[in-house]
Amino acid sequence: MTSKELAKLACDALDDKKALEIKVINIENVSTLADYFIIASGTNHNQVQAMADNVDETLGRAGYEPKQIEGYQNANWILMDYRDIVIHIFDEENRLFYDLERIWRDGTVVEVEDLK
Repeated sequence: MTSKELAKLACDALDDKKALEIKVINIENVSTLADYFIIASGTNHNQVQAMADNVDETLGRAGYEPKQIEGYQNANWILMDYRDIVIHIFDEENRLFYDLERIWRDGTVVEVEDLK
């Protein structure tokens, strides 16, 4: 599976749990960290954790295990590193505070529909 297909699968898993404002940023030309950053938010800690659980389960069924998951207990910002894609799931307040979209503005924003 390509990193683009993996990103699409992750976005679908986030969408299944009603993620807000899913943003996909292609960073392969500006960083060696990953090919895509996926940023999404939820309205409360339970939803943020449910989104992370669904991504982990969905990608796990596809044969992808995370290199690292951080922030699950607090659920203010959960970072899920799948090597080629890095998923950031925020509560709304922390997403505004950290503003990763601004920090990674050198990347190219990709519409979820274009990941197909």
